[in-house]
Amino acid sequence: MERLRSSEEFETLRQHLFSTIRPEIPMVVIPAGTCGQASGAEKLIRTAQREILAKKLQEKVFLRITGCHGFCEMEPSVLIEPYRTFYPELDADGMQRIIHALADGKMVEDLLYFDPSTGEKIEKQDDIPFFRHQSRLLLAKNEKVDPLNIYDYIKNGGYLAFSNVLKNIRPEAVIDEVKRSGLRGRGGAGFPTGMKWKFLADAENKNGKYIVCNADEGDPGAYMDRSLLEGNPHSIIEGMLIGAYATGTDSGVIYVRSEYPLAIKHLTVALKQARHTGLLGTDILGSGFGFDISIVKGAGAFVCGEETALMRSIEGRMGEPRQRPPFPVEKGIYGKPTLINNVETWANIPVIMTNGAEKYTGTGSINSGTKIFSLVGKIKNTGLVEVPMGTPIRKVLYEIGGGQADSTGIKAVQTGGPSGGCIPSSLFEMPISYESFAEAGSIIGSGGMIVMDENTCMIDVAKYFMNFLKDESCGKCFTCRKGTQRMHELLEDISSGKGTMEHLKLMEELAIVMKDTAMCGLGQTAPNPVLSTLKYFKDEYIAHIENKRCPAGVCKALIRFSINENCTGCGACARICPENVIMGEKKERHVIDSDRCSRCGACRSVCKFEAIDVI
Repeated sequence: MERLRSSEEFETLRQHLFSTIRPEIPMVVIPAGTCGQASGAEKLIRTAQREILAKKLQEKVFLRITGCHGFCEMEPSVLIEPYRTFYPELDADGMQRIIHALADGKMVEDLLYFDPSTGEKIEKQDDIPFFRHQSRLLLAKNEKVDPLNIYDYIKNGGYLAFSNVLKNIRPEAVIDEVKRSGLRGRGGAGFPTGMKWKFLADAENKNGKYIVCNADEGDPGAYMDRSLLEGNPHSIIEGMLIGAYATGTDSGVIYVRSEYPLAIKHLTVALKQARHTGLLGTDILGSGFGFDISIVKGAGAFVCGEETALMRSIEGRMGEPRQRPPFPVEKGIYGKPTLINNVETWANIPVIMTNGAEKYTGTGSINSGTKIFSLVGKIKNTGLVEVPMGTPIRKVLYEIGGGQADSTGIKAVQTGGPSGGCIPSSLFEMPISYESFAEAGSIIGSGGMIVMDENTCMIDVAKYFMNFLKDESCGKCFTCRKGTQRMHELLEDISSGKGTMEHLKLMEELAIVMKDTAMCGLGQTAPNPVLSTLKYFKDEYIAHIENKRCPAGVCKALIRFSINENCTGCGACARICPENVIMGEKKERHVIDSDRCSRCGACRSVCKFEAIDVI
């Protein structure tokens, strides 16, 4: 890699790389993010490479290895460019057939995607409902670039926004553009990004400033930032470069979870390539501007997603929050002014500077731009979903997600991670925005969206998240340390049949006190699972307390299983029972010994005749 010494040299390289694009040659695109690799993408890659070499197809079929495309439910998958042909859930034999067909200019029709709702065969990825109803400003770029090749990123318009900014736009004008875009932090609180940048630009410190990418994505079920880092690490680097230039910063840090080995690998390679190309370091593109980025790996503490705890962790100290003010832009890492945005926020910056603030503001109907959600749980189409701000929740769940995974209806969706809230189905027409979610008792957070069906016990959900939060509380703040612990104990009592109506009153009082007195965002939002379930699902709490019954059939202390008249005597339930408490003759109705039953639910999971009731 030759070091670029000016914007003119960068433009020459970009034009040369663009001229090498050969759209007439079919490109086999294999997503190999963490989800793809776990599903078998490596086998597809090896098969494709072997067949292309063995059949001498190097000039007839190209191959590109990318990060996640978003449709995780269908991995391992393959996309064929420029035709946009999509092949889901492939094995090695299918990959071999596709390579041979491409060499002859054909497709393999029996391997195409079939809509499970209609049975319709869909050839193009863009026509599949999961993709058709999205607006993929960021995720679509994962398809276009090999994350281990900086030239691939530059060929697709990468670093052009930064080069133009460096050559033609004053720092204060960059900040004004970000302000006009209306971009708000995608990490949770939704603070206006341009305003935060202005604070850092105005901060004076002779010893320098820091900008930080918060990639400490700790929410259960959330993996948006991981997929961006794995699939397009240079977009985050470019966003940070633009931010550093605009705010007069010379040092950057990407704080990433050590549980993300593939993301760390791709980031490390991307940073090395950017330095060798002259896009990081001193005198970038001959402008006199210097900036570099280091990686700091977090040890997995959820509280380190809070910015003051994150800064202490970067400094090598215990990750504990501190009181604000002073705010990080006044006194941050090693006492220097510090600006912190998350992965998705930084990835939006090149988009804004390329397309302009006006176009960006027109993307969302309420807040600007798009938001990426990880859609998981009791839903047909799990994966990463990118939609404009203002999109109704119902559209995400039913038009993109495909609706409930089985015949059981969707009861609620939990958003915002462990300290988010549970939004009931009656509010699914609500538009996605920071304000509407807050009004409903939840938060957008980093973008987790967990779908729950009618077989979900909301008390069990609140207990699960409160258990997580009490373990992840740093313990520095008494209200959070003891409040999360006590609320979990109260929920444990309720789910085991020991609860009283006084438990509900005490939980609500504790939740309000925590919101008002906890020191950091973790403690202030930790009561959300309790408050939202109390608000929307109080009847379930009352059923647990007064009737000593769990309506969803989840809380073991409050349920027992019974076999009804639908039983055919097939014996499947008896064979799987770990306690051997199901008895009966073949082809006759069986019986469960409730006194010895452990209530594991294994019998119900294998019964094909809906013959096992929860009572």
